[in-house]
Amino acid sequence: MKKRHVDHILRAAGRITGEREFIIIGSQSLHGTCPDVPDEIDLSAELDLIAGRHPARTEWLNAIGVASQFHETFGYYADPVDEGSAILPRNWRLRLVPLPPGDTDGVLGLCLDPHDLAIAKYVARREKDLRFTRELARRHIVEESRLLALLDQTPVPKPVRERIRTDIRRDFAAPSRLP
Repeated sequence: MKKRHVDHILRAAGRITGEREFIIIGSQSLHGTCPDVPDEIDLSAELDLIAGRHPARTEWLNAIGVASQFHETFGYYADPVDEGSAILPRNWRLRLVPLPPGDTDGVLGLCLDPHDLAIAKYVARREKDLRFTRELARRHIVEESRLLALLDQTPVPKPVRERIRTDIRRDFAAPSRLP
């Protein structure tokens, strides 16, 4: 998904809900710090959104969600989620990054910091998440030391924390790092 598609979904989401602010918590939140996300990073066709001021309105986004006319027409869609959809480090809201300006009709997108996003992906640990975190490390989008510090602030059991620590170290030890 390109930044212009994110902007399009935010415009539509604002019109549907009357909200002027949304939190983007999935892989598309990378657009907050990397508006020209490289095509090699496997980003999905959905934009995971939470209505910022009135979270209960988030479910209204099903009107532009998967299998909607919007999705069928444009090939991408809003995925209404809640804060429990991702396990994130403490104080993640304090690190939200505004989506760079675009054609959103004044609707603001607040994106996860790439390090918070990476931690959520390490916790989820699906195959696509492992590819995603490898690419973040390879492209120097995240820093190993910051990830390890945030991991210590993430509410996961000790065995999961140790598994994630191993995954982080593996990603940064990979020989294919870009200059």
